[in-house]
This record gives sequence, C-alpha cells and structure tokens, in this order.
Amino acid sequence: MAAKVTKVRCPQCGGEALWSPENKYRPFCSERCKLIDLGAWASEAYRVPVQEETAEPSADFSTPAKPHLPE
Repeated sequence: MAAKVTKVRCPQCGGEALWSPENKYRPFCSERCKLIDLGAWASEAYRVPVQEETAEPSADFSTPAKPHLPE
C-alpha cells in the first residue's frame, strides 16, 4: 500500500500543493508561486511586526550610578 501524500493549499495562489520531498517548491505549488512570494518579501510588501520604541529611555538616569570599585 502506498503512503498517503499530504496535500496543502499553496499560500500564494490557493491551489493544491503536495507536501512531499518530490515537490521542491513546497509549500508552494510551483516555482512561479515561490518566486512571486520571494518578490513580495524583497519589495517589503510583507513585514514582520515590531514594537515601536519610545522616545524616552525607560531607565532612570536622574542620579549618577556609583562606580564599581574592586575589593
């Protein structure tokens, strides 16, 4: 009995893609879809969300720190 091959949706076109070592473009269905997705990342159409830093530092620098003296 042959092993069942998992089928997934291509993240680019929504078509069917085989999830197996034979599909060198997985999770994409084709080289075209893989390159379209790569181009979107390269043109910064996709971005990883980051938390914006505040303008003021969170540490309290109003009192100077004591220097560390060797014992």
